[in-house]
Amino acid sequence: MIHTGSNSQPKAVAVIPARYSSTRLPGKPLLNIGGKPLIVWVAQRACAASTISRTIVATDDPRIVDAVNAAGFDAMITRADHPSGTDRIAEVAHNLRADIIVNVQGDEPLIDPVTIDRAVKALAEDPDAQMSTTYEPITDASEVLNHSVVKVTIDEHGYANGFSRKPISFPNQAVEKYGSIEAALGAEPALLFSFRKHTGLYAYRREFLLQFARWPQSENERKESLEQLRALDRGVKISVVEAASPSIGVDTAEDLERVRAIIEREMKVTA
Repeated sequence: MIHTGSNSQPKAVAVIPARYSSTRLPGKPLLNIGGKPLIVWVAQRACAASTISRTIVATDDPRIVDAVNAAGFDAMITRADHPSGTDRIAEVAHNLRADIIVNVQGDEPLIDPVTIDRAVKALAEDPDAQMSTTYEPITDASEVLNHSVVKVTIDEHGYANGFSRKPISFPNQAVEKYGSIEAALGAEPALLFSFRKHTGLYAYRREFLLQFARWPQSENERKESLEQLRALDRGVKISVVEAASPSIGVDTAEDLERVRAIIEREMKVTA
């Protein structure tokens, strides 16, 4: 499905990586949410972004291609042995005419189109940045301590200067005062405002993405299991913008039920 925005905009294409296998939710992209496969909801949200000229699902399974095509969206079969979604996207990007490639996670059916637009515009308007990404404010102390929640720190110019599964920026003085970060967060809830949750949306300049996918892993990337550190460790400027609204990645059965409930409520409101 294709739509075109302003002619003054660089051409941005959303590529959605979608693997059939999933340890916790087998066949996750095809799970039913409100009468549609999960992956179709993601494609609809991506296509609704005003900066996106084309939306493509990149997958390793013909069943996903069939479901996506039946809903009117483009899909491409990619190699099954890609180690990451970024590599899968780079395979598709090789054959695309586009200025910007947007990696929209295939398990986020609630992704806000405005968030996608913010990431694209941040990159398009900053010639010094090679990629952009997004964050959400952290509002729960448990997320600061959860290693599954990636934290990002941002410099005064809006560029990332750190990504970690550990709490960053670490509130050293408060921890010294209260004895632990748990105690510090409990005693001074305002400390939460110093933490930002990194979300997995990326926009890349196409040529940079093709180069990035060929780089070897950096030491920090291996330690943290975070691909974006490969770019940061090489001095790449990553523009970071706030997401327009929270999203939910569907990783567990509980996540799936939460998303189903939200979408079903939205469908009732618009019916």
